[in-house]
Amino acid sequence: MTTGSTEKVNGAKALIKCLEKEGVDTLFGYPGGQIIPFYNELYDSDLRHILVRHEQASAHAADGYARATGKTGVCVSTSGPGATNLVTGIATAYMDSVPIVALTGQVPRSLIGNDAFQEADITGITQPITKHNYLVQDPQEIPRIVKEAFHIASTGRPGPVLIDLPKDVQNIEIDLQYPDKVELRGYKPTYKGNTQQIKRAAGEIANSCRPIIYAGGGVISSNASAELIELAETILAPVTTTLMGISSIPTEHPLYVGMLGMHGCKYANYAIQESDLIIAVGARFDDRVTGKVESFAPNARIIHIDVDPAEISKNVKVHIPIVGDAKQVLKSLIKYIKRCNSAEWIEKINHWKKEYPLGYSQMSPDVIMPQFVVKQISEACKDAIIVTEVGQHQMWAAQYFNYSTPRTFLTSGGLGTMGYGFPAAMGAKVGRPDKTVINISGDGSFQMNSQELATVVQNDIPVVTVILNNGYLGMVRQWQELFYDRRYSCTCIKGSVDFVKLAEAYGALGLRAEKPSEVRPAIEEAVRSGRPAIVDVIVECEANVYPMVPAGAAINEIIDQEEH
Repeated sequence: MTTGSTEKVNGAKALIKCLEKEGVDTLFGYPGGQIIPFYNELYDSDLRHILVRHEQASAHAADGYARATGKTGVCVSTSGPGATNLVTGIATAYMDSVPIVALTGQVPRSLIGNDAFQEADITGITQPITKHNYLVQDPQEIPRIVKEAFHIASTGRPGPVLIDLPKDVQNIEIDLQYPDKVELRGYKPTYKGNTQQIKRAAGEIANSCRPIIYAGGGVISSNASAELIELAETILAPVTTTLMGISSIPTEHPLYVGMLGMHGCKYANYAIQESDLIIAVGARFDDRVTGKVESFAPNARIIHIDVDPAEISKNVKVHIPIVGDAKQVLKSLIKYIKRCNSAEWIEKINHWKKEYPLGYSQMSPDVIMPQFVVKQISEACKDAIIVTEVGQHQMWAAQYFNYSTPRTFLTSGGLGTMGYGFPAAMGAKVGRPDKTVINISGDGSFQMNSQELATVVQNDIPVVTVILNNGYLGMVRQWQELFYDRRYSCTCIKGSVDFVKLAEAYGALGLRAEKPSEVRPAIEEAVRSGRPAIVDVIVECEANVYPMVPAGAAINEIIDQEEH
């Protein structure tokens, strides 16, 4: 089929041909009764389908694929419970602005609203967590809807779009003609920033003595890392990132001051609080970054560059808003800027870096500290894509791994989804088979989607999972220790699983490290094997993530490890 020509096909085959026209090469999914016509046509297709073992994993895998490649990920499920199992993955992608298209089967149109077997109103359920969604009522509309779905998912502020397909719609024959372009009157994202606002921003920068660039995930989404670095080097300004912005600038760049916020570097938090100008790029001033909003950056004027106008002044008052794509706006801004008088400021920040470095205490020579494990991964796998689950290990991966290129740190930031990492790593490896992909996990998070060991083994997807096994739901335990008098209510999971045997039961490689000297060899063996692998690392059970800003405190009110 070529654009402009017509072809007689049923709705299911039309859908597949439309996916092919959008450049889709891989689907992550799980079949069921109401999506069988689609899978029947998929049997004769060249599209690669990865059969997951739980629909939630298909959404996370599509998400990981999208983050690692910059393309739109696709997941598929049947109706009812299959579709609702996608919800957590869709919400994860929505919170982190990740482009995915979810395809769900639905009961035939004549049964919709009758509480039919495996019926769920998935368009209603997902309305708050998608950029847009569709219930296909007319099979002739499939080409237009698919074209629009991929356009909406990948443009402006990216995000998930869902297409719900009744079974009878998939079976009806249509005249297939794929549209050349998309025309949506109510959806016109702004990419080019307002020139007057950009000139105003350049003037503010020129008058600043203590500027700081605050970079979020939007920098990575718009492929603006080169422009971010050029801006920082031109005006001589330090760069701090959100969790989602990690890898937008090399962590060893002299102007990088690390992640800020609740578990950010002490010097990053001090820098943002003492700055006189914040240049926010593709970031949303979320609560984990700002802490107590009333105390956030009290003396700073704020320039906010974001493609989504709804984010500007939502949480923090902005003085110069610039709506537009980060890459395009930064390119324009760089034309007008000059280096500001920030030499003393940089000197002060470098002093803070030396005075308040990230660090941890080695409790005894035979105990493995989790921070040590992440540093060993960083040294052994310098150019790897790092994916994480959610919890303490996530923060250590953010703090102690050295990232050098964009799209090499994938994590659930906004929703904080335990169980995200393993299937997302699977999707990342499918999308970037040339890269080593390491999933840094906790023993709690890994058990959320451990069934995907079957998927990676069956499909020969050599993802390495390193489990920082502390026998606890570690981040909750840390809060219980610090704020609830060590009342460890329902957070101890010690000895619940032998992860080496679990890996072997699925046909994967299982390794264990119980001494510091065993960590690096186990990681290297797992990577060298070229197989799906688990490295179970027994770490200090009560290690905590520091620095830490308590909930409701200002971000310079920091708890450090020396205090506990």
